[in-house]
Amino acid sequence: MKIVKTIAEVRAAVKEWRSEGLTVGLVPTMGYLHEGHASLIDASVRDNDRTVVSDFVNPMQFGPTEDLQSYPRDLEHDAALAEAHGADLIFNPEPDEMYHEGFSSFVDMTVLTQELCGLSRPVHFRGVCTVVSKLFNIVTPDRAYFGKKDAQQLAVIRHMVDDLNMPLEIIGCPLIREEDGLAKSSRNTYLNAEERKAALVLSQAIKIGSELVKGGETNAEKIVSAMKAHIEAEPLARIDYVKLVDAATMQQIPTLDRPALCAIAVYIGKTRLIDNFFTEDVKA
Repeated sequence: MKIVKTIAEVRAAVKEWRSEGLTVGLVPTMGYLHEGHASLIDASVRDNDRTVVSDFVNPMQFGPTEDLQSYPRDLEHDAALAEAHGADLIFNPEPDEMYHEGFSSFVDMTVLTQELCGLSRPVHFRGVCTVVSKLFNIVTPDRAYFGKKDAQQLAVIRHMVDDLNMPLEIIGCPLIREEDGLAKSSRNTYLNAEERKAALVLSQAIKIGSELVKGGETNAEKIVSAMKAHIEAEPLARIDYVKLVDAATMQQIPTLDRPALCAIAVYIGKTRLIDNFFTEDVKA
């Protein structure tokens, strides 16, 4: 497995693979890889002849008060995990390789980005769409892999690919959890022992909501209220949002009369964590 720092090196590798008639999968990440990322790499290796993992903490998707500087980084660990799971190349550029001096072109979106994380992180999805579009142009993959934990991001990327007629397939992969239920996240490393225990309130609330849906409840307000009540009972938790939205448009709905996403974002201390479930998965 190779680690490259420049766009030219990625393009040269992909050009060689294409000359051999090989298919290419892309796993976009911000590094500090864990089992959730490993599952994406596994899926790409299964589906494609070659797999590229991008390892880039994208400054454009962080707001001015967010955790860009403290976001965990460990390329040596990432390389070991990616190689163990069969990746062929890691693309680990510096910010000035992705955003040259005078960079002023962006990919933006309305509607899907105006709910959930888009409300509290107003610059986030413009940064996501811009960097992912650049990665698609650089790697030209046949398929790209994203986790369902970032459900809104997955919906946004799928919509962008459809809107802009990008010639690749977007694959959504299951959310991966710790043994005690906490959703895998690079930001879990921010939690101290007390916060780590308190963070279980997210997966517990998800279970409450999913059990209500499984039992036939269709009133969104009742489901959300039950979940909020459980989270609010934890002193270290502060709710950003708990919402039921249309799974395609990310717009709030009053009744479960269509495929829906129940998404939550909660601060545990200073750490913002997310979790979710899709109603269709619960009913299946």
